Amino acid sequence: MAIKEVVLDILVDLTGTDEVKKNENLDLFATGLLDSLGMVQLLVEVEGQLGISVPVSEVERENWNTPGKIIAEVEALG
Repeated sequence: MAIKEVVLDILVDLTGTDEVKKNENLDLFATGLLDSLGMVQLLVEVEGQLGISVPVSEVERENWNTPGKIIAEVEALG
């Protein structure tokens, strides 16, 4: 499975909505779909499912606030 699909599936599980698949520009923090704890869970899942380690200290919220940005960041690290 491609990185994009895995990341989107993780986001659906974490946010409880498939809106993240429909709108890759959805601001997850502004809409309340993701918070700091959710971000940590996302990083744990990315590492577990894709084997891509992302240190929390390297995550800048403005670069990880939409599904599209998250996919781009994970793909760049993978």
